[in-house]
Amino acid sequence: MSQQIIGLVEKNNLKSDPPQFEIGDSVDVHTKILEGEKERIQVFSGTVIARSGSGTREMFTVRRIVASQGVERKFPVHSPRIEKIEVKRSSMVRRAKLYYLRDRVGKAVRLKERRRV
Repeated sequence: MSQQIIGLVEKNNLKSDPPQFEIGDSVDVHTKILEGEKERIQVFSGTVIARSGSGTREMFTVRRIVASQGVERKFPVHSPRIEKIEVKRSSMVRRAKLYYLRDRVGKAVRLKERRRV
């Protein structure tokens, strides 16, 4: 019974067309940022290393290297703050979570590109 109620509440907050991306994709996440009264779009580029959850609680983690330091950020898929998610490049991966990339540096972080037909 409670699962049905939760499902009904979540249905209102789900995006009608959620973005299509997979683990290992290089993406640009366009996020709305509020600064005082102004609103602007900030882009976070990186590789999707994990997805978790379902429904409105679905999250994904994006990792990138900034000034030779790894930076990870988690985003909710159905957040109204996310303007759009652009897939720049798809990669072939054999894992559901790419946490092993945290230990790698330089060229070892690269993933094989998946050719789309």
